[in-house]
Amino acid sequence: MTYKYGKPDRNHQEIIKFIRSIGGVVLDCKSLKNAFDILVGYKGKLYIIEIKDGQKPPSQRKLTKGEIQCREMFESVGCDYYVVTSTEDINKLLEL
Repeated sequence: MTYKYGKPDRNHQEIIKFIRSIGGVVLDCKSLKNAFDILVGYKGKLYIIEIKDGQKPPSQRKLTKGEIQCREMFESVGCDYYVVTSTEDINKLLEL
């Protein structure tokens, strides 16, 4: 993996703040290029999450080539990789 700071999506901090407000633990990995945005620990589970800006058109929310490779790498060993666009997506994912 290449280490280079990427520009966070508009809703990046909002989603992190929300997860922490409900008792989740967040490791912000945005500085890892071609990787996911955050790791979330919540109620005994670990979530690999890519954040996309839900206000952008779908064509601008697509995973980059590097993000696709990262997702495929983790999914190849049985790990789930989630893409969220809002706190509502987090609610559904964490079953709140």
